[in-house]
Amino acid sequence: MAGMRIPVRLVLILGAILTLARPALPEEDPVSRIVFGSCAGQDRPQPFWEPINALRPQLFLFLGDNIYADTVDPVMLHHLYGKLGSQPGYRRLLQSGTTVMATWDDHDYGYNDAGEEHPHKREFQREHLDFFGVPVDSPRRRQEGIYNAQVFGPPGRRVQVIMLDMRYFRTPLKKGRNGAYARIDRANSTFLGEVQWAWLKERLREPADLRLIGSSIQVVANQHPFEKWGNFPQERARLLSVIRESKARGVIILSGDRHQAELSVMRGGVGYDLFDMTASSFNKPHEANNKGPIEANMYRMGRVEREANFGVVRIDWEAPDPGVTLEVHDATGTVRISERVRLSRLRP
Repeated sequence: MAGMRIPVRLVLILGAILTLARPALPEEDPVSRIVFGSCAGQDRPQPFWEPINALRPQLFLFLGDNIYADTVDPVMLHHLYGKLGSQPGYRRLLQSGTTVMATWDDHDYGYNDAGEEHPHKREFQREHLDFFGVPVDSPRRRQEGIYNAQVFGPPGRRVQVIMLDMRYFRTPLKKGRNGAYARIDRANSTFLGEVQWAWLKERLREPADLRLIGSSIQVVANQHPFEKWGNFPQERARLLSVIRESKARGVIILSGDRHQAELSVMRGGVGYDLFDMTASSFNKPHEANNKGPIEANMYRMGRVEREANFGVVRIDWEAPDPGVTLEVHDATGTVRISERVRLSRLRP
């Protein structure tokens, strides 16, 4: 059997069976351990799975660049998902009963900084849903875009996870004279598209005590020249307004993409402080980031982690005023960034 190659289709079928057959996290069970992150190169070693599995997470959130496809060929995408599905650490995560939720960013959506112009986005959506074991009769199979949401836990301990699709509907970006992305202020430009905006408003009206919004790119950090919500100032303002007007309590943003980790906070941003915890990357730290100056971020709290990392959300439901601890761990599992936030602080 040594050296035998397993067909990619079989790898993906086995992965889907594991995803569908493993014990799902009962929606009524309180959630207290969540791991999240982004940017996992499928052709590089993935040692981060060992410390992640040691944490025994109840939820695992893929925030994008879950593989690096950089192609518009669905057949090649299928092959590359097979490489993730064959990772022993990822398979152990599935077998342990951890519930996995996922969105995509540009490199697993197709190619660098891609948006609505992707020529095969419907086929890529199907491959994404197939790999992550979404049932064939799921409403997600009939919608455009991969946005999804789920609520876990009993009343008083409800955690809502909202995973946005930042690619399928996004207006193409434009470069400015200095090579940075230019601000796009046109009235018809969009990140989410009107259908997803309406869906998000409905989700924010659902009862929940803590809401984790997964955005593949940063919401709060606004000074770097790369992809961010700030590329579309009216869309960023709309997001803040939608959260504020919904009176949704407990909103925290989880983001990725940047190949560095940091915690940003916008004081009073949504009627209370809006935290944006960025975890990136699992195994693709940028050498240029490590050698160059730390980029400006007026909203940053604490340090920047530029080595490989992943994020952790811990929830202490037993405290009289439940607390949420936002952490960044390095690839060995050592905590590099930590901030505790009381839920009472996340109320309009």
